[in-house]
Amino acid sequence: MSPSRTRDPWRLPVASPRAVRGAAWAMIRADGRAVVGVLALNGLAVAAGLAGPWLVGQIVNEVEGGTTVSTVDRLALAIVAFAVAQLLLTRFARYVGHRFGERVLARLRERFVDRALALPTSVVERAGTGDLMTRSSGDVSTVGYTLRDALPDVFLATLQVAFILAAVFLLSPLLGLCGLVGLPVVVVVARWYLARARPAYLAQGEAYSDRSENLAATADGARTVEALRVQRRRVEAGDRDVAATYRTAVRTLFLRSVLFPVTELAHTLPVAVLLLVGGLLHLHGQVSLGAVVAATLYVWQLVDPLDRILMWLEQIQAGGASFARLEGIADVVPAAPPAGGEPTDDRIEVVDVRYAYAEGHDVLHGVDLSVRPGERLAIVGPSGAGKSTLGRLLAGIDAPRTGRVTVGGVALTDLTPEEARRRVVLVTQEHHVFLGTLRDNLAIASSTAGDEALLAALATVDAAWVHALPDGLDTRLGSGGTQLGAAEAQQLALARVVLADPHTVILDEATALLDPTTARHTERSMAAVLRGRTVIAVAHRLHTAYDADRIAVVDGGRITELGSHDELVAGGGAYAALWESWHGARHSATDGATERATDRAAGGATEGATDGTTDRGEHLVVPADGSV
Repeated sequence: MSPSRTRDPWRLPVASPRAVRGAAWAMIRADGRAVVGVLALNGLAVAAGLAGPWLVGQIVNEVEGGTTVSTVDRLALAIVAFAVAQLLLTRFARYVGHRFGERVLARLRERFVDRALALPTSVVERAGTGDLMTRSSGDVSTVGYTLRDALPDVFLATLQVAFILAAVFLLSPLLGLCGLVGLPVVVVVARWYLARARPAYLAQGEAYSDRSENLAATADGARTVEALRVQRRRVEAGDRDVAATYRTAVRTLFLRSVLFPVTELAHTLPVAVLLLVGGLLHLHGQVSLGAVVAATLYVWQLVDPLDRILMWLEQIQAGGASFARLEGIADVVPAAPPAGGEPTDDRIEVVDVRYAYAEGHDVLHGVDLSVRPGERLAIVGPSGAGKSTLGRLLAGIDAPRTGRVTVGGVALTDLTPEEARRRVVLVTQEHHVFLGTLRDNLAIASSTAGDEALLAALATVDAAWVHALPDGLDTRLGSGGTQLGAAEAQQLALARVVLADPHTVILDEATALLDPTTARHTERSMAAVLRGRTVIAVAHRLHTAYDADRIAVVDGGRITELGSHDELVAGGGAYAALWESWHGARHSATDGATERATDRAAGGATEGATDGTTDRGEHLVVPADGSV
């Protein structure tokens, strides 16, 4: 198992410590001038802060030797001047450091968004949206806080510790050794903490992801939960997620409860030792009283930077864990597809394709299929046969485990995502309205389309509601704006298809979730979109297959029959049995052909209304001339 991945194969990976260090150094090198400025300003600020204790020691020596008041005044003014200088330099050092952190965070956010958008759809579906949502919100926020506040402060505090210890050793090596008495304690407890903190904080982030994922699933499926009366089960699942989050939080709290008390002891111990040893050395004439006072002040100054380092140590661990989670998605972002050439035509070929959601369990077994340009193909079969999986492979959303899916002789996996979407688009019963304006929602499909093209696409799908919007294309949609109904949202999705202008549209029961009246209206919009294109319809209802040029019957992950409706009914195979079972005893294969001709003559208006069941409106009618 790769060290950069978590144990759960369905979870998005986490970057290894080595990868995290490499990414951090890359971000630092990208803004090298700012790093030099931060180093210089912080170094000067720390150096200015060292003057105070040394000058106090000089005052003590001068007073002990019987100096004048004016000399003491000059030394006191010097202390004030260095304090002001330290204040100003520290202020500018923090300012430059914060700006550097914000620039790094901006680049990190942009890179994360680019990588998240490049994730294969299958990876996002398997991992769940909760993990990705937690990384894009909580983890980004944690990293931002670390970059903006923790790292600059820790860097300054580390310089202070180094400079102060050097100053004590310059005063007296023996006093310097006294200042290091508490260091072994700090090192031991810090190593103990660091060895446990990263996995503990990673586990905490993982628990937050699980909680978010299950909470989102429960909220999205609230109606299903109520219909199946499984509220108690979902509440219990939520309680388990909260309990798991609580346990991980208690674990990190325990680590902090050990770290901070021990380090507090390590702060006071050197001061006590230095006063005792320094007093003895002064009595024996080995060091001046001013040196002892200055050394004591220096060691006491160590308390503040060490406290800040330890205070931020927890945040740095949390930030490092969050940064590893953000960088982890790079492990699943596919590399740039190899140059596969330009497709010679719009023919789609499926050659000996096998596919598995879980290793060792293929759901498609050696599928071969050829779809001619301009053809209307229906894919039918029993539930779980592999219809939707085949549709996703034809759309290039998933890649086959073995075999090839090509368009114009070029594998879909060898095309860039933009080129693949320009040629093949999948339309499902799921549609999404993004937060933003109507123009933003349409521009997803074509960023260069002008207002006329956007309005024309909406007109093509009969979206007359756009004229009633308060701000036209600039109307904000979604939360806090105009809410679109199911039919309007589907029309918006279809308008995106018009703007993308693919040669092939794959339909996976695109109107199955709409009520019959809304579905019929949406089908009229869809017929306009499909005119002149290759249409592949994954048919969960046989109405969809009724008017197709050819029908592919999928059973057990294989295409068992292929032909027109009449040919397959006459053949008496699996499709004929499905048709007879669905159509009922009132319709034989013979008069079914007559009814089919009647339906086509009527433009499909009677399709779906023959039996008066809830199947009405849950199908797509695509007449030969494209009209409805």
